[in-house]
Amino acid sequence: MNITASVNYHVTSTQPQAFCFEVDGIVGNLVTPELVATRVEVKDCRDGMNQIRFDDEGVAFLLSESVVSHFTGDDWQAQYDQEIADLLTRHIGAKEVLVFDHTVRIDAQDADRKPARNVHNDFSAKGAQQRLIDLLGQKRAEDYQQGQFGFVNVWRPLVQSITSSPLGFIRPTSMAAEDWMTIELIYPDRQGQILGVAENPDHEWFYLSNMTPDEVAIFNVYDNRHRPHLAHSALDVVGQEATTPRKSIETRTLVRYS
Repeated sequence: MNITASVNYHVTSTQPQAFCFEVDGIVGNLVTPELVATRVEVKDCRDGMNQIRFDDEGVAFLLSESVVSHFTGDDWQAQYDQEIADLLTRHIGAKEVLVFDHTVRIDAQDADRKPARNVHNDFSAKGAQQRLIDLLGQKRAEDYQQGQFGFVNVWRPLVQSITSSPLGFIRPTSMAAEDWMTIELIYPDRQGQILGVAENPDHEWFYLSNMTPDEVAIFNVYDNRHRPHLAHSALDVVGQEATTPRKSIETRTLVRYS
């Protein structure tokens, strides 16, 4: 079902902009740059999900059941990491997959990690190169840079189908170069850089309705050979009141193609 949703775009500024995490040493204490709430029309691609291809759009929606059902503690991670590596090997041609982060998000007031409600992409080019070095070290990072590599996220609902705050994407061909802006990420122990997105009425938003825990969205957030990366955000559906909080897990990976 096509929907109208509210999203939070970034605002172009001549001043540096940043998200500051765990401010004053308090878990969950976040300082954000300026954002502007905007209503957008979002197309449901449920009927045409097989026509959305990773190489063309930078995203794919796939049926991918997991044997893991409880994502607490540590005993699930090795099994799930292997499932993710196998998935990316089969579907996007990955030769090597390094899973380096899992984030469980719950759309509840007391949750430590809530859905990201700013329109963004997870890496700028500078941020991706720095993350590559952070993960591999300088020497091995230089080896990766000789071929094709990328950062790819895998997003999955948990426990139940997504009935509120679904994950939405902007079609890359509807983005203008000036829509992007760099946003600093300042953590207590490191810094990074993402891309924020400014409002543009030409943006073509899409999502997959009622995603289940047996479905995943695979989407590109950086590729050194220019595969498109996707602006994305949680969508607050206009006129909808959530009866159960959205739960999801996003897995971040470094992928080597050649």
